[in-house]
Amino acid sequence: MAPRPKGNPPKSKSSHPQSLHVLHPHAAGIDIGAREIYVAVPPDSCTDNVRSFPTFTEDLLALRDWLRECRVTTVAMESTGVYWIPLFQILEAAGIEVCLVNARHCKNLPGRKTDVQDSQWLQQLHTVGLLRGSFRPADQVCAVRAILRHRDSLVRGAGRCVSHLHKALTQMNVQLHHVISDLTGVTGLAILTAILAGERDPQRLAALKDHRIKASRDVIAKSLRGDWRPEHLFTLKQTHTLWQQHQSLIAECDEQIEALLKTFDSRVDVKAAPLPPARTSHKKAQRNEPQFGAREQCYRVLGVDLTTVPGFQTPTVLVLLCELGPEFAGKFPTAKHFGSWLGLCPDNRITGGKIYSVRTRDVKSRVAEALRLAAQSLHRAENYFGELYRRWRARLGSPKAITAMAHKLARVLWHLLKFKQPFNPEVFAKEEAKMKRKKLQRLHNMAADLNYQLVPQP
Repeated sequence: MAPRPKGNPPKSKSSHPQSLHVLHPHAAGIDIGAREIYVAVPPDSCTDNVRSFPTFTEDLLALRDWLRECRVTTVAMESTGVYWIPLFQILEAAGIEVCLVNARHCKNLPGRKTDVQDSQWLQQLHTVGLLRGSFRPADQVCAVRAILRHRDSLVRGAGRCVSHLHKALTQMNVQLHHVISDLTGVTGLAILTAILAGERDPQRLAALKDHRIKASRDVIAKSLRGDWRPEHLFTLKQTHTLWQQHQSLIAECDEQIEALLKTFDSRVDVKAAPLPPARTSHKKAQRNEPQFGAREQCYRVLGVDLTTVPGFQTPTVLVLLCELGPEFAGKFPTAKHFGSWLGLCPDNRITGGKIYSVRTRDVKSRVAEALRLAAQSLHRAENYFGELYRRWRARLGSPKAITAMAHKLARVLWHLLKFKQPFNPEVFAKEEAKMKRKKLQRLHNMAADLNYQLVPQP
């Protein structure tokens, strides 16, 4: 046997790592900051291939012109706060493809971290096609989305004003908000207006109650006897004025949202296919709902009446339209991709052939929040979705059941808007019948264990 040579054996040519295939030779990477932006272009396009630009509009335009000189056709940038929006709009208007990526998907290797290295790392990843762009609806949808989000912040601000009204009344030991259910209703506002106008007589204030209030006039008068301190009255007056301003601003937002929705293309002829009557028992719009024909506008733009889906009300459908747009289903290949983007499906972590974690990803999405609220509203629904939710809640607990039902509603939403089909509850008739058979068999087994027999009613 020949002696074994000393030292390491020579490496074959196939053992050398092969370079990745270049998919975007004219790609650039941009590191976004609040005051300064770093841009990295391919080394062969410019001698100084990494430059920094301030965030003023003139400098952003100069950045755009420099990218054109370097023959850059596509750029990658992280979605850092809201700092990326001005540059994104300028580059998109210039015809440069912008790949907006999640910062979690492009983390650099451990070590020294600088803005220059971040931009170069983004440029390298984008050159070889390792980055995936985030979903962003069309500009028309983004415009109405911004107004709806601003309206949501105003609604939350109005809620804080109501809390401050309660605090001011409690400090004066006026227990009106414990007698009537809504301080900003007809009776509450009438009594607050009279108090701020100088009225202190409990009987005269109690006489302003609406006939629908269940509490008697004597109980209301008793709750209106308190310590009318001037500092708390001043706080009450300013908070009431601030609440009224919030309501007027919310009304202006409703007008603007309605005007923007009217600019969308119609996907159904409302006159030829009129909207069916609403299934809700409310005769008028509830508190904080849009004060315009939002259901009709959503039906015209989407082409499908989503309020027929269990758990979907008009505010929920409006949020889905303004956050996703009417053509979002074409951006996701399947309903599973859509559920994964929302962070509603299990995120399986597999190592060694074993699954060690199935927790959902921590995704902040207004769409997922709306779907979770819709799922939670099914706890008393007398239909297939309500029965399924109650089964999951008994077996998994409320948090997991809400997430699972939100995932199911997301799949239903994707199918309805992908194929432009109305919701058909008969699709789930087979599953509903199967669920009833299992429930009946379970009852028969429980009765047999107790030496009883179930007899159906004639």
